[in-house]
Amino acid sequence: MATRKPQRTPAEIEDIILRKIFLLSLVDSMENDSRVVYLEMSAAEILSEGKELKLSRDLMERVLIDRLSGNFVSAEPPFKYLVNCYRRAYEEGKKIGSMKDKNVRGEMELAVKQAKKLAVSYGRIHLGNPDMFPNWDTNKSNVSPLLPLVFSEVGSNIDGFEGSIQAVSLSSPPGFLEEFFRDGDYDSMESILKKLYEDLRGSMLKVSALGNFQQPLRALMLLLHYPVGAKALVNYPWWIPKSVYLNGRVIEMTSILGPFFHVSALPDHALFKSEPDVGQQCFSEASTRRPADLLSSFTNIKTVMNNLHEGLVEVLMCLLKNTRTRENVLEYLSEVINRNSSRSHLQLNLFPVDPLSSASSGMFVNLSAIMLRLCEPFLDANMSKRDKVDPKYIFDSNRLELRGLTALHASSEEVTDWINRINPGKVDVFANNSDGENRLLKSQEATSSGSKSNEVSLLHSNRVMSSCSQKGKYPFICECFFMTARVLNLGLLKALSDFKNLVQDISRCEDTLSTFKAMVGQTPSPQLQQDISHLEKEIELYSQEKLCYEAQILRWRASSAGIVVLPVNGEHFVEDTMELLIFASRIPRALDGIVLDDFMNFIIMFMASPDYVRNPYLRAKMVEVLNCWMPTRSGSMATSTLFEGHQLSLEYLVKNLLKLYVDIEFTGSHTQFYDKFNIRHNIAELLEYLWQVPSHRNVWRQIAKEEEKGVYLNFLNFLINDSIYLLDESLNKILEIKELEAEMSNTVEWEGRSQQERQERTRLFHSQENIIRIDMKLANEDVSLLAFTSEQITAPFLLPEMVERVSSMLNYFLLQLVGPQRKSLSLKDPEKYEFRPKQLLKQIVNIYVNLARGDKENIFPAAIIRDGRSYNEQLFGAAADVLRRIGEDVRIIQEFIGLGAKTKVAASEAMDAEAVLGDIPDEFLDPIQYTLMKDPVILPSSKVTLDRSVIYRHLLSDSTDPFNRSHLTVDMLIPNTEVKAAIEEFIRSQEVKHSADNSNMERSKDTIQTTNTTSLID
Repeated sequence: MATRKPQRTPAEIEDIILRKIFLLSLVDSMENDSRVVYLEMSAAEILSEGKELKLSRDLMERVLIDRLSGNFVSAEPPFKYLVNCYRRAYEEGKKIGSMKDKNVRGEMELAVKQAKKLAVSYGRIHLGNPDMFPNWDTNKSNVSPLLPLVFSEVGSNIDGFEGSIQAVSLSSPPGFLEEFFRDGDYDSMESILKKLYEDLRGSMLKVSALGNFQQPLRALMLLLHYPVGAKALVNYPWWIPKSVYLNGRVIEMTSILGPFFHVSALPDHALFKSEPDVGQQCFSEASTRRPADLLSSFTNIKTVMNNLHEGLVEVLMCLLKNTRTRENVLEYLSEVINRNSSRSHLQLNLFPVDPLSSASSGMFVNLSAIMLRLCEPFLDANMSKRDKVDPKYIFDSNRLELRGLTALHASSEEVTDWINRINPGKVDVFANNSDGENRLLKSQEATSSGSKSNEVSLLHSNRVMSSCSQKGKYPFICECFFMTARVLNLGLLKALSDFKNLVQDISRCEDTLSTFKAMVGQTPSPQLQQDISHLEKEIELYSQEKLCYEAQILRWRASSAGIVVLPVNGEHFVEDTMELLIFASRIPRALDGIVLDDFMNFIIMFMASPDYVRNPYLRAKMVEVLNCWMPTRSGSMATSTLFEGHQLSLEYLVKNLLKLYVDIEFTGSHTQFYDKFNIRHNIAELLEYLWQVPSHRNVWRQIAKEEEKGVYLNFLNFLINDSIYLLDESLNKILEIKELEAEMSNTVEWEGRSQQERQERTRLFHSQENIIRIDMKLANEDVSLLAFTSEQITAPFLLPEMVERVSSMLNYFLLQLVGPQRKSLSLKDPEKYEFRPKQLLKQIVNIYVNLARGDKENIFPAAIIRDGRSYNEQLFGAAADVLRRIGEDVRIIQEFIGLGAKTKVAASEAMDAEAVLGDIPDEFLDPIQYTLMKDPVILPSSKVTLDRSVIYRHLLSDSTDPFNRSHLTVDMLIPNTEVKAAIEEFIRSQEVKHSADNSNMERSKDTIQTTNTTSLID
């Protein structure tokens, strides 16, 4: 019969468990495990104290210190040893659970718990004081040994980081990190967390959207869920970097959160280029890729960026919900915004911005998405928190630098003067932008004086921030709203501007490439081949960047285009709203479910109100929004109700468009002459659409009647001016391009020129082609507008100050289209240049006929023949012949021929009238037109007398005295009754004289006739 195994005492069991946990022995050669350390000195001391050589809870900390302090070269490094102690304690704890004796089990559980606590405690001590215990590890790393444990806690994959991190395979035992961060006091944890945050920042430097950013991000989120972790982060000296050279890029690269915000698919400066290269990996040779491959890349980038945004939102929300750290977050965000204010300059294309001093577009696009998500709770459909957003924040806030922004109807200097008048004693805290110490002090005060409750609702918190203006106290909602507005301006809007410029660069490169390839066929050369190769590579890189923009920006989720109109007196707030509406309108279904009526009200009210919105380009931007909403362009009938069922639109839209068409003539910009054509192009497209809507057409006709000598006359004047200029420029350019074609077709002479000259002439040829296309398209648009409006509205065309201008325009166009020089305008491919002479002739003739139909006083034929430059009676017959050949309506042709007959009669009558008047005294002639004045008026400043219709025509385009440039308006003109009476007397006297001369001539004829007859009879 086998002998029964003696049962171990609790002390013996405890000794065995602790020896397994700590790998220690008080008896030499007691263990065969080479990892076990024999504590000879400790054993001797214990024996001298009369105690047994058994490990116990009483001896646990003592022997642990001896183990850590001893010179055991082959043993594990201190921190690794402590982590593994905790791991072994965890494993032993699971075994203890199967013990039957409850008392023994309870005692052993206490021992294991104490072992864990000691492992964690001395782990903190070691990391906080690395030199306290000897470390014989030959593979020491600069990375915190705690970082691999954190990474193992949030995910196993650590690819993409430094080799020193990869080399460490230590994982975190269950419960270790929780106990490590939860129970540590701030003083002991500060230096440990500081090192962790530095390592996390380092692991994120130059990581792109395709890199492993998710593990460091999850690690950061893990740390911030512990109060000590959040406090350590915002009190870190480089939470907001301090330096006299501090700028936006420095904050992005050196602050803890900066590299996390930098992760992006967008291109950046070469010095800060992230890896892996998103454009190269996802979009190389995109033109040869399958659409499904590109879509997969788009989806992948969108997914990873959403993951990044969600993680960063969680990070910020964790800090913002804590009253002890919220102020620090707001300070950080405001510093990022203020230090990157120069990014907005690029959007306006005023100044080049140094990418070394401004944060990347990637950072600000990310920040735009994140700030919008922070705003979502209070930007609900009903705008229930609207009253929390105070427009006075712009003037009162000392957190954001907003006072220098251009106001809607005031310059920044005027705004500053106004603020100083209402706040004479107030000091601007932003006078010294480098005062980082004061900011840090405020952050520390806010951190130390927080509420006892860490977690509060952001939506209902009206707590006064320590750095808020003394005049105004603003809740979080207000601060978040304006920060988001600024971030959108510096981020998303700036990126959209960059994207547009990039598309233009690609277009220019492609045009140049086609030019070079055309030149190769005529003058091949090695240099030209190099230039073509270089351009093809450049286009490839640009195309990759373009697709990166599309992946991250143009495929944003629709809710990211959250927009709200509030009474905010800042130009860029309104401009950004318009840009975002344009952006969202171009994303399919992005505006579905969004009520646009308030935006429509805003645009209609302010786009023609320079008294409220001074900048004409900003008002023109509103028209661009409406263009995107036209049903023909948006592809959605839902937007048609904004034009056809919106009360304000039906009453004021046409009138305000006409007014803006006039206002845009004088923008004050040095490029105003060229800018106006693009702006008027958008207006003309809208007007053409509205003319098809009966309710708008009726309003239009009423405006033309009521404003016959007001805004409508001005509109017609500028429309005619533009039509003449654009068509004249286009036709002249056609002649120039035909000359260039002739040069290049003469092979012998062409090849005799130098290569440089041939290249310059070829570039000029393609440049002229582009100009003709643009100018001709705009000219067609303007003539079309004149054609369909003149069908129902004729009176303004026939006013004395307008009828001759219209007639001259029509005569000039007719001369170019059917006159002797028409063959010189023939092109091989006219459609390529938007040149449609048949359609143009039809429209010109229709305008002639429309005005003739409305001419009840027969003044139109007389005006036509007074045009001495272009009028020729034979043109009417020539035009009729062409119209018959191209199939114009017979009735139109007959009416046009009838108008030609009337002009002949008018020409005969004009010759008779000229004969009656004879030599006209100079004082009766208009000094500009040199025609007899009918209604002379005196210009008050120069005292010159002009005919009223002539000066009226001048004032339609220029509100100055033509002789001294002083200001002049119609109501300032002084009737010259004396000269008018003299002219009328002169006309009467000449008519009487002419009548008398005619009578004398008749009598002379009778006398001669009688005399001759008598003579013959005789």
